[in-house]
Amino acid sequence: MKWIYWTGWMAFGAAFRSLFGLRIEGRENLITEGPVLVASNHQSFLDPPLIGNLYQTEMTFLARKTLFRGFAKWLYRQWNAIPVDQERPDMASLKTIIKRLKEGHRVLVFPEGARTLDGSLGEAAPGIGLIAVKSGAVIQPVRIRGAREALPRGSARIRFARITVSIGEPIRLTPEELKSVRDKDGYDQIAKRIMNAIASL
Repeated sequence: MKWIYWTGWMAFGAAFRSLFGLRIEGRENLITEGPVLVASNHQSFLDPPLIGNLYQTEMTFLARKTLFRGFAKWLYRQWNAIPVDQERPDMASLKTIIKRLKEGHRVLVFPEGARTLDGSLGEAAPGIGLIAVKSGAVIQPVRIRGAREALPRGSARIRFARITVSIGEPIRLTPEELKSVRDKDGYDQIAKRIMNAIASL
């Protein structure tokens, strides 16, 4: 790992365990080799490092492009973040994600796009279906609970709450599925399948 990534990984990991009593469920389902599209619900700014701490090697994250300013721009780059426009996701960002997966990297995507306001799960955008089909990567569904209570959207104050991360069985699209999906409706069906897997955890 790059030293700055490793430093952040250790600091966040220690905080999650000591402050939030982080509990991991389904660790036996975790895919640690090869390209993996990690799909998680989105509750808090804590979510990316929470997922990152599941692995002993680096992964790629997505981050709102407005965060890439000044020192934060350098820091997010060191943390393997890809800038994304949440309002208008462009093909350049999607192509970068697909390229990273085809190169064998692990990439975290939040199918809902934005953090939840009330803790409920939102609908998945078809973009994750496109990424899954075009990359052919194994899909790792993950569900986070408690992060919203620890750091809710719109707040800068940390609260002490128990956080649980549940890891689901991986989804492997068949060769037939990869060949047959060619339009937005098909990508949307894959996206819904991924979101249903997250909801079931």
